[in-house]
Amino acid sequence: MDFGRQILCYAVLISSAPGSLWLGKVFQSLCLNPYLHSDHEHIMRRSGLDDSKAGVKISGRTINNLRYADDTTLMAESEEELWSLITKVKEESAKAGLQLNIKKTKIMATTPVDNWQIEGESVEAVTDFIFLGAKITADADCSQEIRRLLLLGRRAMANLDKIVKSRDITLSTKVRIVKVMVFPIVTYSCESWTMRKAERRKIDAFELWCWRKILRVPWTSRRSNQSILQEIMPGCSLEGSILEAKLKYFGHITKRQESLEKVMMLGKMEGKRKRG
Repeated sequence: MDFGRQILCYAVLISSAPGSLWLGKVFQSLCLNPYLHSDHEHIMRRSGLDDSKAGVKISGRTINNLRYADDTTLMAESEEELWSLITKVKEESAKAGLQLNIKKTKIMATTPVDNWQIEGESVEAVTDFIFLGAKITADADCSQEIRRLLLLGRRAMANLDKIVKSRDITLSTKVRIVKVMVFPIVTYSCESWTMRKAERRKIDAFELWCWRKILRVPWTSRRSNQSILQEIMPGCSLEGSILEAKLKYFGHITKRQESLEKVMMLGKMEGKRKRG
């Protein structure tokens, strides 16, 4: 959406296959943002999206929009359904003097999208995008997100180079600093990851790289990983911390009586997926 001078816009993501889709956002800072975000929330409520039948069906519940603060995601199973959702939002926004910023609108689908247009202007199709700090891909593969966060973790570790090499800081303090300032970057949104053996190996390799960097042990040195861990004494491994976070989140969701997260996590989607 374009609030005055392009303060907030939507990134539209669709899926032509039943049961998949997404949608994102983009916004810029401004002193009027709190007021505009409040107006944005009223617009979304008045547009009647919650009463629309367009959207993804999970356990008999239709989900076509996700709102977090000023970020809104529209979801649909077909181009026609998505267009109907956009039309409702556009009509309600026009009453408040707001317009859709097509230049900042992106579209993503689980299948290729051919020349999707809004008001005669082509919308850029993307295969991935960053939403609320996490990378969303069209194939729902977490490997790209894990690689991206591991790279960010290495950069964060490089910024701590002076601390790591300092001889005035104890080893236990360095380990705590890494756990507080580096590992949270790598494990961001890990509760939603689906990890395979390859991703687990990369996570273990990153953790050992951090410990070797603290001990100033080069990769050419013939020291076993076990000896490194015995000297560091990290307690729970990074992979173990990820598993713990996933189990805690799952337990937190399952304890709720009724919530959108529980429906999406435990509910069944309509339709059948292809073999393989």
